Amino acid sequence: MKIAVAFALCLAGAFALRGQSALGGASRADAGSPALPVLGASALSIEETGLRQLLTLKRVFVDRLTGGETAAQMRDIIIGSLVESKLFILTENLEKADAVLRGAAEDLVFSDTHSSSDGITARMNMGTSKGASGFRADQTGGLGIGENESDHSTQRRHEAIATVRLSTKDGDVIWSTTQESLGAKYHGASADVADKIAAKLKDDFERAKKIAH
Repeated sequence: MKIAVAFALCLAGAFALRGQSALGGASRADAGSPALPVLGASALSIEETGLRQLLTLKRVFVDRLTGGETAAQMRDIIIGSLVESKLFILTENLEKADAVLRGAAEDLVFSDTHSSSDGITARMNMGTSKGASGFRADQTGGLGIGENESDHSTQRRHEAIATVRLSTKDGDVIWSTTQESLGAKYHGASADVADKIAAKLKDDFERAKKIAH
C-alpha cells in the first residue's frame, strides 16, 4: 500500500514539474517574440470624426495664404465664396474663431507656345558623259520639288490653384482640399477655384449631416 501511495505521489510531482516547465517555456517565448502591432483608427473613422466636427463650427477665420503676390487676392476671393455658402460666420477676429482656414494659393498667367512645320522635298539629278577621239558629249538633267509649311501660335493662359485646410484651436486638421482651374465660362481662374472650395465644403457638410443621423 505504501509503495502504491509513494508511486502516486511521484507521478503527481512529475506532472507538476512538467506543467511548470511548459508554462515557463511559453513565458520565455512570449518575452522573446516581437509585440503584435497595434492597429490605429481606420481612415474611414478618422474622416467621419473630421466631418462630425465640421457641424460644430460657428465661426471661421481665414488666415493669410502663402504662395506669392496673388495669394492675398485669392484669400479675399475665397472669403467671399465662403460667405456666400452660408455654412458659418467668417470672422476677422482670430480669438473668436472655432477653426482657422490656412493654406497656399497661386494665380498664374503665362503664354503657351505651339509650333509645327511640314515639308516635302524631292530632288533627282542625272548626268552622262562620253568622249572618244576628241569627241565629247554631256547630258544632264534635274528635277526638284519642295513644299514647306510652318505654324506658330502663342496662347495666353490663366491658371489658379489653392490647397486649404480647416484646423481646430487644438491644431487638429479636420478638413482639407486642393482645387485648380484654368478659368470657367463666366469666372476667372481664381474665382472658379474659390467656388470649387466652397462647393466641396458644402458637399462634405451634407455628408456630415447624414453621418450624424
